[in-house]
Amino acid sequence: MVRANGAVSLRELARVVQTSEVTVRRDVRALEAEGLLDRRHGGAVLPGGFTRESGFPQKSHLATAEKTAIADVAAGLVEEGEAVVVGAGTTTQELARRLARVPGLTVVTNSLLVAQALAHANRVEVVMTGGTLRGSNYALVGSGAEQSLQGLRVSRAFLSGSGLTAERGLSTSNMLSASVDRALVQAAAEVVVLADHTKLGTDTMFQTVPTDVMTRLVTDEPPPHDDRAATELQALADQGVQITVAGGQAAASGGLDGLGGRRPRRDSPLPVQRRGGPTAQLRSASALPDPGDRERARVADMRRR
Repeated sequence: MVRANGAVSLRELARVVQTSEVTVRRDVRALEAEGLLDRRHGGAVLPGGFTRESGFPQKSHLATAEKTAIADVAAGLVEEGEAVVVGAGTTTQELARRLARVPGLTVVTNSLLVAQALAHANRVEVVMTGGTLRGSNYALVGSGAEQSLQGLRVSRAFLSGSGLTAERGLSTSNMLSASVDRALVQAAAEVVVLADHTKLGTDTMFQTVPTDVMTRLVTDEPPPHDDRAATELQALADQGVQITVAGGQAAASGGLDGLGGRRPRRDSPLPVQRRGGPTAQLRSASALPDPGDRERARVADMRRR
């Protein structure tokens, strides 16, 4: 499967061979010892280190359900009449398919796949950058793309990449792609990173979005025994990144939001660990106090008095 697709997640391997992720993880470790593949957080790739990048055909078959869930939540962040930039990638392509339903939207992109997804959308204006076509991911890159973004200002940028760590933020394996992504970031008031759990803890060659520039991360819920992903998410939250876990558990601004595809809450941020601050408390959205319960308790207390 790795040879055919370039990369594969542990979750997908476990589903295909009908066994547990624990068993798959052990077997992947053995295959790595033989030099047949490289382990990555949440999955495995062909040997190649920091500089290897899977092409579009390989990426399009990896973590498809997770990307769909992430795109559903991310689309809920976009309001009618907004102007946004959307970078290249298979996850942003899924997002674009959902943005086609947002009226009055203006989308600036360097991705042919994003533009194609929006080509027939009513009341959605698509603005493409210039540049040189990079065939492996159908993106426009180079000085032409970067120059076309100068002087641009939009409300949000939606970006994906090859890896994400709390230490370096979002990164990619290609220098030209990284340079255009940085230009997209400069054009936006807020930066939303879309990354499934297989990218958490993975570090690639070129940094695109430093952690302190990220406004929000939209990701999927990591597997139950994936402690590394949970640790990485907590570290990102500790640095002030608002994290939305599609269909997962939650904490608000600076923590984890498990919104199940709903629009994110904008009130009552939960405490998180800052540098030199108290220990972070990550709680489920369902654990937040119910205003109705508080009111009933107040009435009962008045009656007792």
